[in-house]
Amino acid sequence: MGILQEKYHDPKAAAQTYARVLELEPENKFAWYNLGVLAQEAGRTGDARAAYDRALKADPAFPPALFNEALLLERSDPDQAAALLHRAVAAAPPAATAHLHLGRIWARRHLDREAAGEFRLAVAADPSLRSQVPEKFRDSPDPSSPSSEAGSDS
Repeated sequence: MGILQEKYHDPKAAAQTYARVLELEPENKFAWYNLGVLAQEAGRTGDARAAYDRALKADPAFPPALFNEALLLERSDPDQAAALLHRAVAAAPPAATAHLHLGRIWARRHLDREAAGEFRLAVAADPSLRSQVPEKFRDSPDPSSPSSEAGSDS
């Protein structure tokens, strides 16, 4: 019911439905996750993080909550975001979009070899993501080749 309410743009009713679910099942990861999505869409990042944390308390390997919380932290706390994305990849390979975001984190830190590897994994898992890979990394060499060096711009 809450998902339908979200679909039909009634976030207040959806939140009430999820709250009722949580009265019956306080550890329902889906209800916590969906409350997080509603809060994130409303720009309430603190509430979203708290809801994702509750979903992850119920299931520490719940990929949607790991991924969404990582997105919230990608700019403000890239180390924590990377840790969450690594957990998401471990929980649900191939996790193409998680690899894409890891690549972005490493690229911002000028860790080009790591970024290239993550972008390569993202595109291998979902070729449609190629257009989202920064131009610099679209045709980068294999990071395991002897001519590639860590931190290089190639």
